[in-house]
Amino acid sequence: MSDSETPAAAAPEAAPDTREVVLVTGISGSGKSVALHALEDAGYFCVDNLPPELLREFIRVESGHGVRRMAIAVDVRTAGSLPHLLPVLDQLRAEGVGVRSVFLNASTEALVKRFSETRRPHPLSAPNHEGDPHRALVEAIELEQQLMAELRERSTVLDTSQLRPAQLRLWLRELVNATSSRLTLVFESFAFKHGVPLDADLVFDVRVLPNPFYIRELRPLTGRDEPVATYLQEQPEVGEMLTQIEGFVRRWLPSFEQDQRSYLTVCIGCTGGQHRSVYFVEQLAKRFAGRVATLRRHRELDERV
Repeated sequence: MSDSETPAAAAPEAAPDTREVVLVTGISGSGKSVALHALEDAGYFCVDNLPPELLREFIRVESGHGVRRMAIAVDVRTAGSLPHLLPVLDQLRAEGVGVRSVFLNASTEALVKRFSETRRPHPLSAPNHEGDPHRALVEAIELEQQLMAELRERSTVLDTSQLRPAQLRLWLRELVNATSSRLTLVFESFAFKHGVPLDADLVFDVRVLPNPFYIRELRPLTGRDEPVATYLQEQPEVGEMLTQIEGFVRRWLPSFEQDQRSYLTVCIGCTGGQHRSVYFVEQLAKRFAGRVATLRRHRELDERV
């Protein structure tokens, strides 16, 4: 190259795609309307019941209008189009669009109660169904679970059976605001007497450990309070089980990451969901904070908020 020649300017790198799409889906009556309103309050452009065939075109049009954060609700009302949805999501991810799929679920008992209270028909209920209306509703819920099974397997599941709307809004905001790392580790405490969370991937039972509930001055406190933490730290079996649970999760976490998961929910249960399970969640979240993105939930305590 002669002195008079100037080197060609390097081609500028393509700007990363900053579009974010949250797909809100799940079982009818599980709280999709609450979730969509929460995302709207968080600054997302929201649309309900969009046919999957229109998803890519909708995102393209809204992106052209400068919209970067979108939330789209899809449910069984578009059941005939659901087989097209997963391939569309894969295409969007391949194009660099950040897509999060959140599946809201609830127990059949909770769903039956909600439909009974609102007196609204289930979308899959047969018109003019003769016979037991309770049985007809249960059958509709079971059919919907079957139709949505594949989408559930590819989504982050939130069990709303015992969540108040305020809890659901809080947990959903935490999910969508979590770092876009390959996997987010969620630690959740719960009370066995209220049932195991439906969104649990791993469940550990700490009811065999000494219970602070039976110490009068510790009873009104929680596992987040220093006196309870100090008491549990003084119990050798508590430290042993905590180390074993940590070791198990650390051992298998790379396998879950290789499985292309977005979230892994580790649930810790005790009798009342107030002392031991809460303490374990707090400690495990601290121990894994430097390894992966972590979230902590306390189902029974958060209910009081």
